[in-house]
Amino acid sequence: MAVNREKPLVGIDIGTSKISCIIGQVTKDGHIDITGYGVSPSKGLAKGVVVNIEETSQSIASAVEKAERLAGIKVGAANVGVTGSHVSSINSRGVVAVSKFDREIGHEDVARVMDSARAVAIPPQREVLHVIPRTYVIDGQDGVRDPIGMSGYRLEVETHIVTGAVSILNNLYKAVQRVGIEVEELVLESLAASEAVLGEAEKRLGVVLVDIGSGTTDIAIYIDGTIWHTAVLPIGGNHITNDIAIVLRTPLETAERLKTKYGDASVIGSMKGYYGGYYGHDNWKLRKVDENPKVDEQPDEMIEVEAFEIGSKQRVSRKTLNEVIYARARQLFEMVQGEIKKSGYDAMIPAGIVLTGGSASLTGITDAAAHILRMPVRVGVPRGMSGMGGDALNNPAYSAGVGLVLWGLKKMNGEDILQEPRRASSGGGGVGRKFSGWLRNFLPSQ
Repeated sequence: MAVNREKPLVGIDIGTSKISCIIGQVTKDGHIDITGYGVSPSKGLAKGVVVNIEETSQSIASAVEKAERLAGIKVGAANVGVTGSHVSSINSRGVVAVSKFDREIGHEDVARVMDSARAVAIPPQREVLHVIPRTYVIDGQDGVRDPIGMSGYRLEVETHIVTGAVSILNNLYKAVQRVGIEVEELVLESLAASEAVLGEAEKRLGVVLVDIGSGTTDIAIYIDGTIWHTAVLPIGGNHITNDIAIVLRTPLETAERLKTKYGDASVIGSMKGYYGGYYGHDNWKLRKVDENPKVDEQPDEMIEVEAFEIGSKQRVSRKTLNEVIYARARQLFEMVQGEIKKSGYDAMIPAGIVLTGGSASLTGITDAAAHILRMPVRVGVPRGMSGMGGDALNNPAYSAGVGLVLWGLKKMNGEDILQEPRRASSGGGGVGRKFSGWLRNFLPSQ
C-alpha cells in the first residue's frame, strides 16, 4: 500500500500543566516541517492522569484549535502521549521454530515470535501499550536487528512490554475523542521524547532519558540502540513549586515565578560550601561555593514578592529558596538513581543522562543531576525541525510533543518497531464521532 506523505502528522502531549498540539508535514527529503502548533493550560489532570474528562477535553480542544489555525487544516487523528504512575513495564522472551521448509525467516515467523513474547500473564485491568523488540536470536546467534530473509531453525526475540491501567487509558482516549479526534496510537511519553532529543550514537552506547514534567518524571534507558527499561516516577516540577509555596508561605503562582526567575537548583547549603559539577566528558571536580558566580552574586539577597493577603508584600530569602529547590531536586534524582540501579543496567550507560521536559530548563538542574548521579548530564531539546515552529519549539518542554510527530514519521517510513497499536475504546467513542469537534466550534477564533 502506498504511503500518503501528504497526510499531516499530529502529536498531542497531554501534560499536567500544559497541553500542546503540534502539526507536521513530511517534506520531499523526508524531514518534518512544522506547520502549526498550539499550547493551552492543562485542566482536569493530576500527575498525568485524567481526573475530569470535560475539563481535559476543553483544554485539548483549545490547543488543537490554535494549531489548526496556524496550519490551516482540521486535525482528524493524532498520536497521543501517555504518562502516569499507572504505567509499568516488563521484559519478556519469545521462541518459535521457523516455519518454512527452506528455513528462511519471513514476516509470519516474526509475528509468531512476537506473539509468543507477549503471551505473559497480564492482569485483566491492565492493557498492553507497546511490545518492543530489543534483539533477535537465530539458532543461538544474538544481536540480530532484522531477521527477515535470514536462515535458521529457531527464532527468539527479547522484548520490552509496556502496560497501563485500562480505566485510565480509556479516560484519556475518551477525552481526546470528545474533541472529534481519533487516536492513532497512545505512545509512552518517554519513548516519544526520545525520538526528539536522543542521537543514535547515544542510544547505541547507552543513555538514560529523564523527562521531568510537572506531575511526573519519565525514564527511558537505551542500550545497543534500543529501549531496555522504562519507568514513571510520581514526582515532577510541581512538587518543587509546592515546596516553595509551603516553606516561603506564598501563593502557588508566586512560587512558580520565584522558581523560574530566581531559583537555582545547584545551590547546596548542606554541603558545607561545596558542590559537584560536571564539565565536559571526563572532567569531574568539587569546587567551593564562592567560585560559583551565581551563588557569589547575592547569597543572602532578599526578594520582595506577593503574600497571600491581597495587596500585601513580603520579603523572602533567595538562599532559602534555592535550598528548598535543591532539596526536592535531590529527592528526584535519588529516585532516578534508584530506578537505574533497580533496572540492573547502571554500569551500561556511559553516555550518561539527558534531561528534558519543562523542568529541565530550571537553572542549575544539570549541576544538581551531575552531582547526585555522578554521570555526564546534558539538556535535550527537540531537533531536526523546520518551519514556523522550528524556533518556538526549540525548548525541552516540547520534546514529547515533537517526538509524537517524529513517531508518526517513523511509522510512515515503515519502521514499525512497536507492534502493539492501542485498540479503540468501547466507551464514549461513538459520542466523540457523532459530535465530532463540537467543543472547538464554541472556541473563540482569535
